[in-house]
Amino acid sequence: MRWSDQRQSTNIEDRRGLSGRGMAIGGGGIGALLLGLAILLCGGDPSQLLQSGTETQAPPSAANSARPPDQNRQFVGAVMGSLEDAWKQVLPQQARIRYQDPKLVLFTGQVNSACGYASAATGPFYCPGDSNLYLDFAFFDELKREFKAPGDFAQAYVIAHEFGHHIQNLTGIMDKVHRQGENNRLSVLLELQADCYAGIWANFAQKQGRIEAGDPEEALRAAAAVGDDMIQKRMQGYVVPESFTHGTAQQRTQWFARGMQSGDMRQCNTFGG
Repeated sequence: MRWSDQRQSTNIEDRRGLSGRGMAIGGGGIGALLLGLAILLCGGDPSQLLQSGTETQAPPSAANSARPPDQNRQFVGAVMGSLEDAWKQVLPQQARIRYQDPKLVLFTGQVNSACGYASAATGPFYCPGDSNLYLDFAFFDELKREFKAPGDFAQAYVIAHEFGHHIQNLTGIMDKVHRQGENNRLSVLLELQADCYAGIWANFAQKQGRIEAGDPEEALRAAAAVGDDMIQKRMQGYVVPESFTHGTAQQRTQWFARGMQSGDMRQCNTFGG
């Protein structure tokens, strides 16, 4: 992926090293790790693994601005800049909805959000309560090591998927789904639409000359690796379709590809029967 000359987003909040304490996530130790692995990349409702805490998190300090830039920070800033540029055009043109930037919060270990406390084991997530995306860079190592999905475009897909949830928040579909309560079928449709929206961004990036040979394959491998069926096979050796919340490997790759090929939000109507 060509990103080094991409405009850097200003909507990055760096909380690395400032994570709060006192989070309580059930099933500690390896159980928490496995639960975290099960939702990595998926961007589902973080309340499944988030618990409210009693201690408050220290606010970002002025020291953040003095931290020297690092390559990961530059990379996500470029990806966010590209996503902002894409959706500033696509959302008003195709959905007649006013676009608003989200913010990407970088953290290490654990973080406090409007959705509660979360650990790095939760994986990247979007919180509709504060319109923030949350990312611990340790996840990129997990993506390569545990999910066998290396590459910068695979990492960009992760961010684009979470950004897709922000678009769902702006369109109101996320609120409609959440008002239905716990519903695995609707959860799957929500996640697949976010995959399709990630594909729409990839379509935009391709037109901007940002996509290199092999990039789409990196994203497709990442999407397949976090299909519910693949995760369940790896974790427990068998598949329980009734418990799916994010879609199969085939579904996730198909919807990402659909968005990338069309660049059209209308083609991402996973709820459309």
